Amino acid sequence: MTSASGPERAGTAGSGVPRVGFTLPVEDGLSAPQLVAVARGVEACGYDTLFVGEVAGPEVMALLGMVAASTERIRIGSGIVAVYTRSPALTGMGFATLSSMAPGRVVAGLGASSPIVVGKWHGIPFDKPLATTRSFIRALRAVMAGGRVDNDDPRFPISGFRLQMAPGGPVPIVLGAINDRMLALAGEEADGVFLTWCPPGEVPAKLAVVHDAARRSGRDPASLEVICSFWAYAGPEPERALDRMRRFVLAYAMVPTHQHAFVQAFPALQEAADAWAAGRRADALSFVGDDVVRALCAVGDGDTVARRVREFHAAGVDVPVLLAAAAEPGDPGAPLRTARETAEALGLPSPAAHAAGVGAT
Repeated sequence: MTSASGPERAGTAGSGVPRVGFTLPVEDGLSAPQLVAVARGVEACGYDTLFVGEVAGPEVMALLGMVAASTERIRIGSGIVAVYTRSPALTGMGFATLSSMAPGRVVAGLGASSPIVVGKWHGIPFDKPLATTRSFIRALRAVMAGGRVDNDDPRFPISGFRLQMAPGGPVPIVLGAINDRMLALAGEEADGVFLTWCPPGEVPAKLAVVHDAARRSGRDPASLEVICSFWAYAGPEPERALDRMRRFVLAYAMVPTHQHAFVQAFPALQEAADAWAAGRRADALSFVGDDVVRALCAVGDGDTVARRVREFHAAGVDVPVLLAAAAEPGDPGAPLRTARETAEALGLPSPAAHAAGVGAT
């Protein structure tokens, strides 16, 4: 890993400034110009890393390219790219292009995604996610190395491919992981782990799985970057935001591949799942108490979100990442307001933050 993403950046920067990341709200119905404006504002607020997810809105490589061309310092990455929906060769081409535009600032966030996204939306069999992810990481590394690639793995066969654009430096791979086997794979194969839907109190147990797997593979656990995203809101409508995040919690908790993440924080998970399966969505939502939402999301003011960031740092996370949703979709100012208020509460160095404002257009 390079100095832009290695352990020397872990936890806090050399000056003692906390490292904090931000994920663009790609599920809020914002346009590409609005999202790029948020990205510029987040950089001005002093954030370390900006991630772009891919669900059913913006295409991740295109939006990351716009962000790369519109920013100067902030590290950028996918959070996450599904290993089923692009070939390793095409994925390598994408990250090489980004890295050429933003040398030393690009991180490749990968993950298996879910049977809903992969199977129902893209029509690709969600088959053997652990083995598929392992094979993809190895094939992508071979592609990014720049030599001729001949890969006889039946999951990702490649014959005679050679990347014709040199990346602007190493592109570290962080693996999105929820269950123990995928956490172990991050320790064995990736440069870091990307946690989500994980309260601070659950982080040490998950990192123990990652680090034990790294040691068994002859790797130094301290070399692995730890990233953890969480939903966050700082603004004048916390109750409305809480209700919106209640729906996010339920929707993600009902995804079969994600349910493991909710077992500890969501005591009525089984009751909610039974109601959901029976088509009783309102009943399912009623099982998601305020305590569950607040355990998984930080909702309030900038100090509320900053406390959660500090809790993640104390638990061993190098880069806590805010996924800042608005109280209602379609509000481009809300995510940047959360970014600004949290940065101020954390004391991030941001001489341009006030000038950036919150009115993304």
